[in-house]
Amino acid sequence: MGLLDNKIALVTGAGGGIGRGIARRFAREGAALVLAEINAESGEQIAREARELGARAVFIQTDVCKKEQVLAAVQKAVDEFGGIDILVNNAFAPTPNILMEDKTDEMLEQTLNSTIWAAWWAMRAALPHMQRRGGGKVVNFYSIDVDVGAWLHADYNTAKAGILGLTRSAAAEWGRFNITVNAIAPTAMGATFHQLCQDNPGFAERSASLRPLGRCGDPEHDIAPAVLFLASDLSCYMTGEAIHVDGGLHMPGYNSRPAHVKVREY
Repeated sequence: MGLLDNKIALVTGAGGGIGRGIARRFAREGAALVLAEINAESGEQIAREARELGARAVFIQTDVCKKEQVLAAVQKAVDEFGGIDILVNNAFAPTPNILMEDKTDEMLEQTLNSTIWAAWWAMRAALPHMQRRGGGKVVNFYSIDVDVGAWLHADYNTAKAGILGLTRSAAAEWGRFNITVNAIAPTAMGATFHQLCQDNPGFAERSASLRPLGRCGDPEHDIAPAVLFLASDLSCYMTGEAIHVDGGLHMPGYNSRPAHVKVREY
């Protein structure tokens, strides 16, 4: 028996990194999966992997910055499997890592669309279907970057802070429908991590050394189990929480000031 037997899950950004790890873990635990991903090649690939692991799984190409495509992903779960029990709002459209004064309105708009608006649209669309099934689970994505005020991520930090507010508001109001809403703040060896390793020799070793556990997280084996916990009945009495899944990095935090930025400028 899997922890998600007879459950229907929608995972956004499922084609790579943490999203792929979640999809694979959910497949092993018996969930029927709708895998929403903007990249068709990687989306089809993870759907094949999920089916090879024994799950019923379908891919739907989804740009979470577009409301109609988010709504279509939710409807796909209803049309293919009869409803939705679990919603994982993982997708995110990154913008360039530049100073706050250089960020544009368009960058902020893109970040808000792919985080707060995407989660808002998906949650509200999933609500009536979860109600009909007697409850549900929503897992949103927060970030340690908010806690440390990470440099070069002003738009991202702003949006992720909003995600925490959305998570707690929905947890407070939707508990009456037996819907739990929680968030995780993960750090893992996803696409961004591997790019940083390529661009900055020694980055992986430095990153691991900052964490009390002394290693960087694997999306499938370190992050996905925490999402599985929040998506399963194991967390049935838990809502409105934000959990750090980062090997302990949130305790010491980290200094993200770029080396080229002076301490004082006029």
